[in-house]
Amino acid sequence: MQHLIPRMVLVAVTLVSLVAGVVLLAFAADQFVLGAARVALIRRVSPLLVGVVIIGFGTSCPEMLVSTLAAANGQAEIAIGNIVGSNIANVSLLLGIGALIVPISVSSLTVRREAPLTVGAVLAFALVLQGGGIARWEAVVLVGLLAFAMWSVSRSSDADPLGPEAEELADVEHHSLSIEVVRTVLGLIGTIAGAQLLLSGAVDVADRAGLSEGFVGATLVAVGTSLPELVTVVQSARRRETDLIVGNLLGSNLFNSLAVGSLVGFVDGNGVEGDRLTIVGPLLAIGVAALAWVAMVTQRTVRRWEGIVLIAAYAAIVPLLA
Repeated sequence: MQHLIPRMVLVAVTLVSLVAGVVLLAFAADQFVLGAARVALIRRVSPLLVGVVIIGFGTSCPEMLVSTLAAANGQAEIAIGNIVGSNIANVSLLLGIGALIVPISVSSLTVRREAPLTVGAVLAFALVLQGGGIARWEAVVLVGLLAFAMWSVSRSSDADPLGPEAEELADVEHHSLSIEVVRTVLGLIGTIAGAQLLLSGAVDVADRAGLSEGFVGATLVAVGTSLPELVTVVQSARRRETDLIVGNLLGSNLFNSLAVGSLVGFVDGNGVEGDRLTIVGPLLAIGVAALAWVAMVTQRTVRRWEGIVLIAAYAAIVPLLA
């Protein structure tokens, strides 16, 4: 009994760390993205650029922080598992949830242009993993692909409907620049703290449950870091800002694969063992990205029944990552 109590205390501490990390990460990252979007709009940055870069890519800040911290700690499997799992969750679980709330129509040319780029980015990330991780020269290649993708997406007209939807989500009226700068800085600090708590809790869970770090990274950590995207999906769905939903999720996957993947490669992306993270997971990510793309291009709408299919696909994928 004396040995049981300390063990229970340690388990409780792990669970508290995990839950606190997830909650703090979701709240702080949402505030960071909201503050950054408002600062950009107040400073007269193009609303389309805000929608594509700050909101679309800013929601990937948790993935970036968690994966970079994991790589720096020598936990490359968690770092890469987080990227693979987030890419899968974004365009299956989260897109499916959005479609259940409201059918997601895609009228934005920017979003339609972003879809094949995202599939290509996920494919490129899968290819660089074939050597058992991400080497530094492969990280340089990913950065080059990110620059090309950004150039391609930025060619859209400011009249694209994604811009007004980004403005409506940020709701910039009656907000001062100084307050939003503080919101952005505090949101970033909170996101960093939440990422560290989530990472430490996830590593402890993997050790105690006898699960691989890669599986925990691709499931528990990935869902935790995808919560900011879920917040944006729910908020946008309630306002019927459907182009922003798709743009946010596609932008997140593009950023995960190329920007976060390159950061992991520069820090330490080697030493990943097993086919689950280097072959099975990346192939599943490509497959679900293609499935989501098909759902978007058919009648330019992701309907509710397609949302159910995407959620079911995620549920079927998770056991394959173990």
